[in-house]
Amino acid sequence: MSSSRSPSPSPSPSQPSLLVFSGGTAFNGVVEELKKLTSRVAHVLPVSDDGGSTAEIVRVLGGPAVGDIRSRCLRLSDQSTSEALAVRRLLGHRLPLDPKQAKSEWYAIVEEEHSLWNDVSRPYRETIRAFLVYFQNEILRRPNESFCFSNGSIGNFFFAGARIFFQSLDAAIFLFSRVSDIPSESLVLPVISTNDRLTLGCELWDGTIIRGQNEISHPTNGTVELINKKSSSMPALPSRIKRVFYMSREGTHSLHEVFPAANPAVLDQLKTVDCIVYAMGSLFTSICPSLVLLGIGEIISSRTCPKVLLLNSSHDRETSGFSASCFVTAITDALNRTHGDNNNCLKNPVSALHDISPSIP
Repeated sequence: MSSSRSPSPSPSPSQPSLLVFSGGTAFNGVVEELKKLTSRVAHVLPVSDDGGSTAEIVRVLGGPAVGDIRSRCLRLSDQSTSEALAVRRLLGHRLPLDPKQAKSEWYAIVEEEHSLWNDVSRPYRETIRAFLVYFQNEILRRPNESFCFSNGSIGNFFFAGARIFFQSLDAAIFLFSRVSDIPSESLVLPVISTNDRLTLGCELWDGTIIRGQNEISHPTNGTVELINKKSSSMPALPSRIKRVFYMSREGTHSLHEVFPAANPAVLDQLKTVDCIVYAMGSLFTSICPSLVLLGIGEIISSRTCPKVLLLNSSHDRETSGFSASCFVTAITDALNRTHGDNNNCLKNPVSALHDISPSIP
């Protein structure tokens, strides 16, 4: 695919390499500043989000959730030219909340009749539109399912179309990265490389099992609405979260726990990076889903590199009343899989998984 954009400059060999465990929202505000320090960052993201427009894609077309990955890719995308900004605007666009208006605008975009295509050159236009059309065709092939475009993300639709076409999440990320001109040394990695739907569950200390990431963090009673993830207005859970785990698609309790394999690319990066970062974000639904996988805790405990925890500036539904030490304990328990299957538990001390300051309360 030809382009008038100039290639991204090569990173300096002196730039440190980082691996960041995060979700798709909170750490986005740090990404721009982090670029000034280093572009050698592996962003590890969960693929279990079942809220927002992602939920509708997963409901109708199946597959893993791509919203967090799309969000990070957009933050890393090139902004140096008018075309780069136009591509970013297009893939970052959300349709109106009103279903009829959303559907009408979607058709205008697919038919190239929308102003969002302005300043997008023919090669990029044809590439992006091809996968949007493919996404639309996949919806039409399911006449028994009525797809709701309300608040839909064009980037999510592009991602879903590419994933289904290639039958590969990694290939879809590669395509999105090239279209949005992300530096080649900046990696966006799903913590689980899969083409299947994943369901997150959690067990509370009172024994309650909650199924679905959205039900844990931002329950919406099945309605399509905008969610302010920075808001702490959600009522606290009836009991603190003991652990998170992955469930079978129709599972309802801990007996339906499944153990998906961690992405080998994530494990490889963990073995070589100069620093590991547990970023701010939803602790149990954005960070811990990556940490509980087999192999993650084993490699992190074996590394002597800095391991940094970035604390949230406020509490949310998942962490009501938490102190800094509660965050450290939760991450340590997740990496050690302390409260899961006894056969998979580790006994690593806190010092093997964090760089702890004695002043933490």
